[in-house]
Amino acid sequence: MVSLPRLIMVILLPIMKNVIFTLILSAMALMPVHADNKPSKLSAQALYAQFQNPDSRYRPFVRWWWNGDAVVGKELVRELHLLRDAGIGGVEINPISLPYGADQHGYKQLTWLSQPWLEALDTTLTEARRIGMTCDLLIGSGWPFGSETLPHKDRASVLLTAAIPLTPGRHYEFSKFDLFKRLDPGVSITNSAREPRLEIAYLVPDSINDFRQAKDVTAEFANGNYVVDTPAEGKYQLYAMVRFDSFASVINGAPGAAGSILDHMNAGAVRRYLDNMYNTIETKTGPLSRWLRSFFVDSMELEGTNWTDDFREEFKRRRGYDVMPWLPFTMFKVGRLGDVESYIFGAKKGPDFKNQVDRVRYDFELTKAELLQERYTNTFTSWCKEKGVKSRAQAYGRGFFPLESSLSYDIPEGESWTTNWLRHRLGEEMGDRDYRRGRGYTMIDKYVSSAAHLTGKRLVSCEEMTNTYLVFNTPLELIKIGTDMSAFSGVTHSVWHGFNYSPRDVAFPGWVQYGSYYNEKNTWFPYWKYLNNYRARVSSILQNVDMQTDIAILPPNADLWTEMGVQTEPFPRDLNVTYTSLIWEAIHKNGGGADYLSESIIEKCDVRDGHLCYGPKSYSAIFLPDVKGTTQGVMDKLLEFVRGGGRVFCIGTYPQRSLGLKDYQERDAKMRATVDELKGYADRFVLLEKPQDGKYLEWYRNVMDKYQLSHAVTITNPDRFVLQNRYKADDGSDLFFFANVNLKDSKQTDVVFPESMTRGKSAWLYDPADGKRYTLKLDGQRLHLDMGPAEAFFVVFNDVKAKAPVYKRKPLQGEQYIELGNWTASLHHSREGWVKTMAMPDSLQDLKNTEYSHFMGDITYTTTVNVESGRMPKYLNLGRVCEIAEVKINGRPAGVQWFGDRVIDVEGMLHAGANTIEVKVTTLMGNYMHTLKDNKVAQRYVIKRNHPLRSMGLLGPVRLYE
Repeated sequence: MVSLPRLIMVILLPIMKNVIFTLILSAMALMPVHADNKPSKLSAQALYAQFQNPDSRYRPFVRWWWNGDAVVGKELVRELHLLRDAGIGGVEINPISLPYGADQHGYKQLTWLSQPWLEALDTTLTEARRIGMTCDLLIGSGWPFGSETLPHKDRASVLLTAAIPLTPGRHYEFSKFDLFKRLDPGVSITNSAREPRLEIAYLVPDSINDFRQAKDVTAEFANGNYVVDTPAEGKYQLYAMVRFDSFASVINGAPGAAGSILDHMNAGAVRRYLDNMYNTIETKTGPLSRWLRSFFVDSMELEGTNWTDDFREEFKRRRGYDVMPWLPFTMFKVGRLGDVESYIFGAKKGPDFKNQVDRVRYDFELTKAELLQERYTNTFTSWCKEKGVKSRAQAYGRGFFPLESSLSYDIPEGESWTTNWLRHRLGEEMGDRDYRRGRGYTMIDKYVSSAAHLTGKRLVSCEEMTNTYLVFNTPLELIKIGTDMSAFSGVTHSVWHGFNYSPRDVAFPGWVQYGSYYNEKNTWFPYWKYLNNYRARVSSILQNVDMQTDIAILPPNADLWTEMGVQTEPFPRDLNVTYTSLIWEAIHKNGGGADYLSESIIEKCDVRDGHLCYGPKSYSAIFLPDVKGTTQGVMDKLLEFVRGGGRVFCIGTYPQRSLGLKDYQERDAKMRATVDELKGYADRFVLLEKPQDGKYLEWYRNVMDKYQLSHAVTITNPDRFVLQNRYKADDGSDLFFFANVNLKDSKQTDVVFPESMTRGKSAWLYDPADGKRYTLKLDGQRLHLDMGPAEAFFVVFNDVKAKAPVYKRKPLQGEQYIELGNWTASLHHSREGWVKTMAMPDSLQDLKNTEYSHFMGDITYTTTVNVESGRMPKYLNLGRVCEIAEVKINGRPAGVQWFGDRVIDVEGMLHAGANTIEVKVTTLMGNYMHTLKDNKVAQRYVIKRNHPLRSMGLLGPVRLYE
């Protein structure tokens, strides 16, 4: 018989447990979601433990496109679980328009910030927290943010100028409408609400030496038309500068967050937009610090925005003169995103007048950048702090300071690409003449990571492997080497571009915005976890160490703004100096480390012990690549630096002019005097000639040796494809990241480490592919690097004493080998479901050249091999494989090879006599997509891109050897 007290306890205990569990969950919900976002300092052993089993914060996130905001709570929950199970650590919730040509399939598009949308968001945040995933939330939708209901006073504006040549002795009649039509903004998404207003009209002689030679005819348009009879002698041009309000719309905005873009130079407008979004969401979710790691803003592609209501007054206050009379002469013919279509524009300017106009252009760009920094960036970052949520942003686009804009963000972000309109080939080329070719990282990434280094931030995010071209033809191996390149540029965390919200019942291949088709219908989706695990291990190291950089570079951006105006980052249409990024690459590939600095950063540096010092960073040398113009503050600081023992290397030219218009002649003279004084330190203020062949890797090696520039290690055989970064851990351990980003070729070089680094230390190789460490055997201070294609690892020196296998690269061949043949291939089509068998008795065949040229799915190759006793092979080399290979030996799993050499360690898996070898090869989807002639997605990303058919299958030769 049960006693009454015991009976009461039996009844109450489950209830009490539920109450306690509920209280715990409630307490967790009240905690800021990013409370543990800043990792604590780790010992060497703890760092290795984290490397073996990374926390979710180190795992890649995804840009989760909520396509058309046509979302349903149940599907959102399903996709969260799908992502977590694939090794993803978090999501960036990114509302966006439906993909081009997509069918809604009966799903209702939710209006941004509507009650149904808020419920969908709340469901997502709740489930993500429950299963241990992190959420970031995009501000607005698409880019740059705005909305259909944006008040007129909060909308962005642009000034555009037309220069119309007039023939001598002709009668002309112009209306305002003629001018408005001629200047109609060439934006990505036309805004039907755009409002033009004529600001200035000049009649200008075709050869002009002073803006006062222009006749102001603006008033003559008061009645709508301007009539002019040009003189019989001399050529003229009609300049017309028009302001367009509400000139552009959000690119790819979802319902409710499309429409006019915001005026980012209006702090009140920025704050009103942010508050409206936050306050509306908070009514459903409560404080967002409970749920979000960060608010995110995509790249600031402001479509050329260059004006706000008080710009003229602010310019005069800051620069000391009125910009309006000059402004039409500073402009060029522009198109989409504000990109200049032609620099040959308008009346011919005499040399003195051109010099003055260029200086005004710099002042104009500087004022715009200052307003964007003060009124947008500072407003946004302080707002995030007020809300207790981190700020994460791509703080670049057009018109922003490329370096300083990233300084104040909690999580600065860059971007990398699989390829772009150049159709450059990652892993196959690394050009000297074009700084973009073969690079996964973009030019902005070094600015972003430099800003992080200058402010002591270890978390540098990246819109990783942006993909608008390859999509269905993107192997995991390509994404891997792209992320290795990102790490080289200073990135420490990946946000994959991107994962499409797409219900399972949407017709194949589903809703596809962009991206590498991270989708369960992708053939390689079951293997995506291998890439995610790899990247998580890399990030677990990089976010707990500091990159060592002690050489600085001042990019010639002030000259760019002066001569050409700002460019759209990360893909500037034109650059005044195209080799700047080749300098930092060469420094790293020769064993050193470098950061970018800017004029304002240098002016704020302290000089201590022969170093330029800012925040936690110090630099012993600085390079000025073709820097012609800079500030007197920079020159004064460089003089102090040189006097203190630092070194300045001017490439191609000495600085020779000041920046901006006011009092420029006096300022130029002072700068020349400072340069002359610097020349007195001939061994520390050095003019270098550029390499005529453009080979900066070899050029820098010679400079480094001649001037004994600092470098952490000596790389005896620098190679364009071999990347190197050095890091310092909290416990003083030294770490190096080495990567061979060539997809086909192995790379060999010796690396010589300083004795001070290796003396008394254990030397390890940390392999992020398997999460293990191996003992390294050095020859004195020398390590022979023998890296396979697409291979990357960390070399670590620390005080840990432990046992581990000695690292040795798997041999690619043996003196004696068995070549495997007589294969049978079983093809399983991953979409159509059919299975067919194909015999290959003589040799392996590329499926591209067979009747299965448009196949997608798995191909299982099977053969039998007889092995003699006493001579058991240890390795199986699959030769060439397109793309992923999973091997079984006698029915036992032997391993998966998804990048680099397809070599499997099979020691102990074979026996004397007959052995069954099974190789399952997973192909890409692109060849099959060619057959879908009526499929809009296939048309967009494969057929219209003119992708050639790709090789498929096991191509071999396949060999067993000791």
